[in-house]
Amino acid sequence: MIDTLVDAMILATLAGLSIPLGAACTWFERGLSAERDQSLNHFVTAFGGGALISAIALVLVPEGAERLPPVWAVLAFGLGGVVFMLVDRMLALRGSHASQFMAMLLDYLPEAMALGALLAVDRAVAVLVAALIALQNLPEGFNAFREMRENGASGRSLILLFLCMALLGPAAAAVGLLVLGHLPGVLGAIMMFASGGILYLLFQDVAPQVAVKHHWSPPLGAVAGFMLGLAGHLATG
Repeated sequence: MIDTLVDAMILATLAGLSIPLGAACTWFERGLSAERDQSLNHFVTAFGGGALISAIALVLVPEGAERLPPVWAVLAFGLGGVVFMLVDRMLALRGSHASQFMAMLLDYLPEAMALGALLAVDRAVAVLVAALIALQNLPEGFNAFREMRENGASGRSLILLFLCMALLGPAAAAVGLLVLGHLPGVLGAIMMFASGGILYLLFQDVAPQVAVKHHWSPPLGAVAGFMLGLAGHLATG
């Protein structure tokens, strides 16, 4: 069990480090023209949205629904949407802009818990899920960092925040392995709740930032993001 716990924490750490890595990628924008910078921003936002949709459709909902009776799965999903509507409204009233950060958090932590629980059952699938999480976190870290920096947050403090967030992954994986692996209903409820919250944030805050007049590449970014998640899902068999 100790070896499995160490493996879970290592995999979750490697997956989580792509969050600050995605944030660091924003520094390469400095040499771009304003038009290219805007196009890149919209493309990566759409790509991250596609990756989040793939997380809902291919990981969180299927795995969560498998662990819950249908009625409870639907209720947990709806509750996630309602709760994050209330949180989003509260943050808007306070002038906060962190919707993509919340979506990233909702995606990463439940998946890290599922990673820990899966490691005790199927190591090969768990390794592939960790790789999928890492690839999803990269554009999500990029988007969340840009959103928060453009609304006044310090770049250095955000990098530190994202590093700390990456370290939450190993803790979540340990909880998934040691606790939720024996409580499949609780893990399923967490995954369904997170799915509802992510879907709300996608349509409320992320998707409206994607469209640009006379540009067709951002919607293709969403397709590419979902393709990434689909490739990882199919690779797990």
